Amino acid sequence: MNNLILVNSLRFITLVLVQVIILNNINFMGYINPYCYILFIILYPANSNRLLFLFLSFLLGLSVDMFSDSGGIHAAACVTIAYVRPVFLKSAFGMLYEHQTVKFKDTDLSPRLVYMIGLVTIHHLILFSLEVFNISKVLLILQKVVFSSIFTVILCLLITVLFSRNSK
Repeated sequence: MNNLILVNSLRFITLVLVQVIILNNINFMGYINPYCYILFIILYPANSNRLLFLFLSFLLGLSVDMFSDSGGIHAAACVTIAYVRPVFLKSAFGMLYEHQTVKFKDTDLSPRLVYMIGLVTIHHLILFSLEVFNISKVLLILQKVVFSSIFTVILCLLITVLFSRNSK
């Protein structure tokens, strides 16, 4: 249990620091911004305390908001995807989630991709909708969501593949 707390604490701190120091300074073509800090929410254990998880998700978003001076939009997006995460876990992993045996590193690529794409897209849709906050700019919001989601999913997949421990 202590090892799990240590791993999640290090993941939390590392992802926030990487986001605010490196990734917040990346802006390709005005539409592509990677937000890999949500990897903490994606990789958090499925059988953990839900209230603690929602609180940690809020803290994650608030930490990025404080460094980015973004007024709470990251916190709102993080809490939302943390709240709807069980729906995506159940739709992507099915019975593995029902029996609380989902281990992200042991799953196939296709359910992992479905799960990741769903959460990243919802996060980005909420984030950019709150950032722009203008219904007449719906095409700008959709462009940002699509391009940033693609880039974020690719980057998150690369990070999970590079930093996963091989149990073979």
